[in-house]
Amino acid sequence: MNFVIAADHPCLPGHFPGRPLVPGVVLLERVLDALRAQYGEPAGLRLPQAKFLQPLLPGETAQIELDPVGPSRWRFRVCRGEDLLASGEIVADGARREDAPA
Repeated sequence: MNFVIAADHPCLPGHFPGRPLVPGVVLLERVLDALRAQYGEPAGLRLPQAKFLQPLLPGETAQIELDPVGPSRWRFRVCRGEDLLASGEIVADGARREDAPA
């Protein structure tokens, strides 16, 4: 799924004045939108891991990649061309991370 955050998005004026950057929470919102579009509405979503590596600027096109890694788990990547902007994991209710203690 591709997306662009417009320069007039309401999150941008305070983030940051003079050099707006798309906040990480907005990227995560788009990731969840992509998940819902592909897999419906999984219950009890959690984000046990998310890393933000590079900023996204208003008007830039980004892509979301979702990879299922179990019945209720997905890994995501947000890229701008070849540049990785963010990555992490989404888990639906009832699923546990493999490395979590019992």
